[in-house]
Amino acid sequence: MKLLTNAAGILGVMLLTQVAPLSVSELLGNADRFRGQPVTVIGTMSHFRATRLRHGGLYTFDLSDGTETVHVVAFAKPPCKSGAATVEGTFETVKRRIKASYPFQEITAHDVICLPDTMDPRGPKGK
Repeated sequence: MKLLTNAAGILGVMLLTQVAPLSVSELLGNADRFRGQPVTVIGTMSHFRATRLRHGGLYTFDLSDGTETVHVVAFAKPPCKSGAATVEGTFETVKRRIKASYPFQEITAHDVICLPDTMDPRGPKGK
């Protein structure tokens, strides 16, 4: 009986920690709050790029909500190259060095979930 109670408690905590996906604007508008944290962000993929590495590949793309855009890096090939998608990953500020060093915000994706093209990435209208 005690094992069942503990399992139910753990499941309840897991369900509470799962929140609705963020828009890219919400993420970037609260960058300090989400830095280094796992995030789930919904938007539209564009500018997909694949780079071959010695042991696999590196895939990058932009994720946008029509107002803001965030760069996404994935080490596994996403199932789609464009369109509506949900990205689960870790939000970070990294430093890129191209003629000058500057901070760059990106998501390191653990999972990319492609959504049907007919679905509005912001959800059903009126909700």
